[in-house]
Amino acid sequence: MTMTSLGEQIRARIPYQRRNAASLALLAFAMILTLSAFAEVGLARDGTIPSGLFVYGGGLVVLAVVAYVVQLKYAPYADPLLLPLAVALNGLGLAMIYRLDLDTSRDRKVAEMAGKHFLKDAADVPGQLMWTFVGIALFVAAIMIMRDTTRPDAPLSFTPKTAQRYTYLIGLTAIVLLLLPIVPGIGASINGARVWIHIGPFSVQPGEFAKLFLVVFFAGYLVNKRQAMSLIGKKVGPLSLPRARDLGPILVIWFFSLGVLFMQKDLGTALLYFGLFVSMLYIATQRVSWVVIGLGLLAVGVFVATQLPFMGHVNQRIDIWQNPTPYYDGGCLLDSGKVVPVNPNTDLFKAAKAAGSAFPGQSACIKLGGEYSDSAQLLKGMFALGEGGVLGTGLGQGQPWQTPLSFSDFIFDSMGEELGLTGLMALLLIYALIVQRGMKTAVAARDPFLKLFAGGVSFVVALQVFVIVGGVTKLIPLTGLTTPFLSQGGSSLMANWILIAILVRMSHDARKPAPQSIQDEGMTQIVSTR
Repeated sequence: MTMTSLGEQIRARIPYQRRNAASLALLAFAMILTLSAFAEVGLARDGTIPSGLFVYGGGLVVLAVVAYVVQLKYAPYADPLLLPLAVALNGLGLAMIYRLDLDTSRDRKVAEMAGKHFLKDAADVPGQLMWTFVGIALFVAAIMIMRDTTRPDAPLSFTPKTAQRYTYLIGLTAIVLLLLPIVPGIGASINGARVWIHIGPFSVQPGEFAKLFLVVFFAGYLVNKRQAMSLIGKKVGPLSLPRARDLGPILVIWFFSLGVLFMQKDLGTALLYFGLFVSMLYIATQRVSWVVIGLGLLAVGVFVATQLPFMGHVNQRIDIWQNPTPYYDGGCLLDSGKVVPVNPNTDLFKAAKAAGSAFPGQSACIKLGGEYSDSAQLLKGMFALGEGGVLGTGLGQGQPWQTPLSFSDFIFDSMGEELGLTGLMALLLIYALIVQRGMKTAVAARDPFLKLFAGGVSFVVALQVFVIVGGVTKLIPLTGLTTPFLSQGGSSLMANWILIAILVRMSHDARKPAPQSIQDEGMTQIVSTR
């Protein structure tokens, strides 16, 4: 081996070593941030370091170290930011759930002693740590199984390239997962959305895993059809419109999203799936016209949904979004699709209260034969954000538990109250960095399918954050999606850790240096001038 080749190998290893050192430093910062959040909760409440710092914060630290060691062994060239960013979000979410658990667990016990069960879904930090363990275990397993994402035939592995062979089978699997919640006996409706199934003592959201299958299906389909869908039918002003025959796929996904909205009554999931397809279609074709067509179909879909009586829940969400105040104490969705208030100013509410009902709004709605909903959580969440101001009240010093579902759907508002606008901007920056690193991985990928796949995975995070943050801040109608890594819930946490594992493995394969060719000395010809 010559000194020149040795020097080239050393120089090739320097960036790789620096990336691992940077990843370790960032991971240490994420763990310190998590432990500091736990400590601040205890110090703010009773002036002592809480036991949760060692039990829950320490548990996450151990899991994060294991994940880093596995990544170092199996994906040493991986993006150095992805794992630390995910650990930081997971840790801050765990600390906030711990903070909420200190209050809601007490209220839950009081409610149970009084024979009431409306607080049974309170914050549960032991359960969230358990799901964190499962999520990171899936992260580790995915890193080890996906040996080489660029090869469909990598030994003892299952990679995105392997999945490309089964594009339509995976698409069918996604549809089956989405249909499971409407199957009698296992499907369940929670908070008005039928997106859950019961497996023993656990409730699972199959849609969280279906989104990963849909990314594979969309990528596999579009990589084969992108040439045809890039063709120009005619130009209208600055837009190059596609041919009419190429509108079929986007119309199918549009009807599919309306079907999800009708069957599951989940506006957020429908927006996520349709937005995901349009985003990946834009990546595949680079045609802005597809984005314009997608936005137009979205507007038409909302209009159609508001006109159909059996989709009255969409009207209800839009009415509450436009003017939530009359529905603070309740709104009733009738079979006709009409939404009527049942607040303290209505005769029905007063009659139910005079009859001794503990929940007059719900009793009045039952009498009308409708479905009850209210805007209390939206308005209380907005009040919490206002209370937090720019710098927040401080962890452990606010009253975020007063917002319904403060530990899941509205955890972003809970963190806004105690961390303020500054803290929320930091959280959004972390999400933006995850999306940016995912897009960078997509650009670096050498295979068209892998480019689409990495881009789709990145858009899943971006769209989910936009939909949930937009909903709880009243930018768009409220939906039922969870905030990735922050919200309490096992399905979301497991799916998002698998998502991060995919990006980590793909970034490793895109960044690792290509094997150097070795010149055979026997092929070197020596020419003498004598």
